[in-house]
Amino acid sequence: MSLRSVFYFSIFAKNIFMEGHVKSVIEKGVSTITFFHPQSNSMPGYLLRKLAEEITNAGTNADVKVIVLKSEGEKAFCAGASFDELISIKDLETGKIFFSGFAMVINAIRKAPKFVIARVQGKAVGGGVGIASAADYTYAVESASVKLSELAVGIGPFVVGPAVERKVGTSAFTSLSINATEWQTAHWAKEKGLYVDIFKTIEEMDEAINNLVSKLSKSNPEAMSMLKKVFWRGTEDWDTLLIERAEMSGKLVLSEFTINAINQFKSKA
Repeated sequence: MSLRSVFYFSIFAKNIFMEGHVKSVIEKGVSTITFFHPQSNSMPGYLLRKLAEEITNAGTNADVKVIVLKSEGEKAFCAGASFDELISIKDLETGKIFFSGFAMVINAIRKAPKFVIARVQGKAVGGGVGIASAADYTYAVESASVKLSELAVGIGPFVVGPAVERKVGTSAFTSLSINATEWQTAHWAKEKGLYVDIFKTIEEMDEAINNLVSKLSKSNPEAMSMLKKVFWRGTEDWDTLLIERAEMSGKLVLSEFTINAINQFKSKA
């Protein structure tokens, strides 16, 4: 994938899918990165790239000791890939570039020499499950059910798969991937290791996050960086692996089956 292709795709995506934003705030050693999109915090390509950029920047900022990743609103944490953008993809290269956005976010989290704490305040679907899985430590509320819906629209959780499987194990990942139309509860996700803890209210979750990041912001940055490398050992090939997976999804999104399936989902929304 050439830099020129990425550049032209980014211009195209911004022109058509300008809704949503990514914001970063640094306070007392904590970088809070927030993403938003009006369609249930779904992610068009340019938002994915912006999110990856902000995570990378926080990782290299000496003033940042820990990163909190969250989305706006109280209903959905992330609805995964933007269906509007998926249905606009007309060639393999564009499809590969779009899905590589999720690869960039996951790899940015993986490479950041700071712990990434995810705040999951609502349901997570597809790529949203991938983001929650990639975080080093994930808190959620009881309503934060999860679903890998990719197979239901003719694709497959190829890009986010390594992150999800690493967190929940092969058996649970297989179950989520095959049973693509069924939600699994937050309690299930906690039992499988995706969530560290779950809370009845967002307020209780935020209090726990604030307590944790306050402690981490005072911890030894070098020790945390070294621990991060230990935690992610064995993922050194993900720079190439996730892009290869993006090409698989990029090919499938062009199929008649997937186009029809996405249109059916959109008509029900």
